[in-house]
This record gives sequence, C-alpha cells and structure tokens, in this order.
Amino acid sequence: MDHIYYTSKFYGPTDSASKDLWVNIEQMDVRMVHRILSNTHRQTSRVNLSFDFPFYGHILKEIHVATGGFIYTGYYIHKMLTATQYIAPLMANFDLSISQNSAVVYSDNGISLVVQWDRVYLQEASHLGGFTFQAILHNDGRITFAYKEIPIDISMISSVNHPVKVGLSDAFEVLHKIEQLPDVRRRTIYEYHRVELQKSKITNSTAVEMLPLPTCLKFSSCEMCVTAQIGFNCSWCSRLQRCSSGFDQYRQDWVDRGCLHEIKNQNCGQLLDRKPIMRTSAPALHTGVSTVSTQRLTTSTTTPTSITSILSSSSSTKITSTSSSFKNLPPVILTHDSQMDITEKQREEQMQTGLLTGILVTMVLMVAAVLSTIYMYYHPTSSASLFFIERRPTRWPAMKFRRGSGHPSYVDVETMEQDQEGFIVMDPRGSFLVDRRESLFLTDQRERFLIMDRC
Repeated sequence: MDHIYYTSKFYGPTDSASKDLWVNIEQMDVRMVHRILSNTHRQTSRVNLSFDFPFYGHILKEIHVATGGFIYTGYYIHKMLTATQYIAPLMANFDLSISQNSAVVYSDNGISLVVQWDRVYLQEASHLGGFTFQAILHNDGRITFAYKEIPIDISMISSVNHPVKVGLSDAFEVLHKIEQLPDVRRRTIYEYHRVELQKSKITNSTAVEMLPLPTCLKFSSCEMCVTAQIGFNCSWCSRLQRCSSGFDQYRQDWVDRGCLHEIKNQNCGQLLDRKPIMRTSAPALHTGVSTVSTQRLTTSTTTPTSITSILSSSSSTKITSTSSSFKNLPPVILTHDSQMDITEKQREEQMQTGLLTGILVTMVLMVAAVLSTIYMYYHPTSSASLFFIERRPTRWPAMKFRRGSGHPSYVDVETMEQDQEGFIVMDPRGSFLVDRRESLFLTDQRERFLIMDRC
C-alpha cells in the first residue's frame, strides 16, 4: 500500500519473509532489558541511536521507548504521547507490572535498532494472554513490525482507557507568542501525516515492512528541488538553502525565514536575472518616441519632475519628436495636475464613505449578536441554541486533546547521569549479568501543549 511517505508490505504466517523479518534478539551480541520499563505502566525512556535514522525525511538521533507498545519520535516530552509522532507496532494499554516475565528489550548493532515488547499483558484484560512483538528501525529508513504472539484479534482490544493504533505518525511543532505574557510561548503540535495499518491482518507470525519514499528534504540544490518528480510539490528556499514541501519537522524555520513568500522559479539560474528587470521602467520607452527625441526632452528640461511629465504625456498621446510638442507642453502639464487633484478628492470621499459603511455594518452585527445571545439564553431548546451547544469549544479536537481526553498521561524515566541507564546489560557470550541499579527519578513536564488532529 502506498502511504505517500511510505509503502507498506504485509506478510502472512505462511510467507517465508515473515519469519525472516523476525529478529532473534537473544542471539544478538548485546541486548538491554530496561529494568524500570519492565516493571511499570505508562512510562517512557530515552534511547540514543548509534546511527542516523531517517524518519519522514528528517534525521532522528534519539527516540523514546514506551511501555504502551510504541516508540515516541518527538523532541519534547509531554503527557499525550499517544496523539502523534509515534512508531507503533501495537499501541495499547499494556501494563508490564502485572507479570514478572514481561520485559522491554532492545539492541542497537550500529545499523539497526530492535525493540521488543516481550510477554506484555493488557491491564484490563490480562487473562487473554501475553503479547510479543518487535519494531526494527534500519539506518536506511526502513521500518519493520514483526509479531510473534498475538493472542486475540487486535480490533477487539478496548480503546476506552488507551488508544489502540498500528502505524506511523509525524507532526511539526510551532511556537506562538502570547501577547498577555511576553515571556511565555505556547507550543502547538500539528500532525501532518499518519499511516494507519489494517489491524485485522495482524496475527501470530506476521510482519509488516514499510519502505520510505523520497521526500523534498533529500535534495540539496535548487535545480534538483524544483525539477523533482516524487509526488510532492517541492520548493527551494534560498535563505535556508533547503528543499521542502512546507510540511515537515522544520516548518517553524520555513515560516520564520519567509520561505512561504519567496518566489518559486522552475529555472533557478534565471532567478537573479529577473529581479533587475522588474525594478526598471524600460517598457515606458516603447511608446513611439525615438531615442533622439528622448535625448532632446532630457536636455531641454531642468528638473526630474518635468522629465517624468514629458515622458508620461508622450506615452499617452503617442506624439513624435517635433518642436510643436514643446509648445503644447505647459497646458498638458496643467491639465494633468488638475486631473490628479480631482482623483485624490474622489479617493478621499470614497474612503470616508467606506469607513462610515464599515462602522455601520459592524454596529448592526454587534447588535444582532447581542440579541441572538439573549434569545438563545432564554430559549435553550431552540434550533439555534442546540446548533451552538453541539459545536461548543469543549467538543473541538484541539480542546479535547488539551484536556487529555482519550490520551493517557505518560511520564519519562531518566537517570541521574546521562551515561548510565536503568537497564540490565545481557551478554550471551558470557555467563554473567551486569545489573546497573542507579537511582532514577520521574520527570513531569510542566509545559502546556496544544495538539491538533490534522494540519
């Protein structure tokens, strides 16, 4: 299936590719069992990648692994991680504290990262059995979902307390200034694309492979950008020296640097040649007046104002360069000035009339709004009242996400030192386990977020 940014391929239980795509993480050189995530619920932990992972065309150097069966790809941790910016082999309400056998294991071999949710149970339906599945991120941008044990139909999992998703999502973040609080900025997250995979196809011993499609961000020159034939309307911004469709992780820079207003030209080599032509007034010379007459007009006048008047009178009457044109010059200039005065007076009258009309219309609308509000207040069962009640702000998607409805809160697990993680390092080549038991703390981000469903 073609998803614009990715192409997905499903492999059933009888396909040999489904078995090949499953990675036996126990046979990898070094694998890490996260001690905190393996015994908790609704928490995430940051994982630094040893390679650059292209996601939706931009590079990721770190991710956040969540207990809920997904990977968060955003840069800023907030409570509603399940809304957007995720890689979800199976996002659900998994509680790893239910069973001591549950674990989150991951391994990075330099070219790919394997994250495995091993024998995890649903909080509200632990009796159904454990789930075991993987997400593999490759350095070429490929993403693989592999499923070993799926005890029930995924479409039957309840989404009341936690979203149930399978697929990808990305968004861009924009900072907005608040006029009342000059030192405070509001961060708004806009989801611009989502890949939703068919849940009914996911069973035991199945796999999904997602291949990245080229995006505008891959082009490093203007010529390659504007001539790209990849399904996106690519534009080149000379101020950023970047190619983009306008909707990616770097949307903030694209808007702040004025790339939206920059002229897009298919021939990048002629972009500079057109600017001087647009500033000159050369077309005014093509009015029937020869080069000689232009020189005579210039030498016979003393001020730039008279030059402009003579040129404009020559273009309007299309006369030739004769001596009679100079005799009629003063009357033409006086007539032109009088016409300009009349035109300015007419414009002032039109502006005054338009201003009065605008004020009158505004007052009428305000009175109508007040009367309508009073009517709906005393008649709550009227059709107009019901119309606005059904569309009140509490039902808007933005307000819904702001209040966290349907999106459970996640907190981030961080260690006291950056180079020490709360995990157990397992080396199959040795006969010992190294248990790193550093003190951990939970961070609760206080920054206020506004998350939109679609851009």
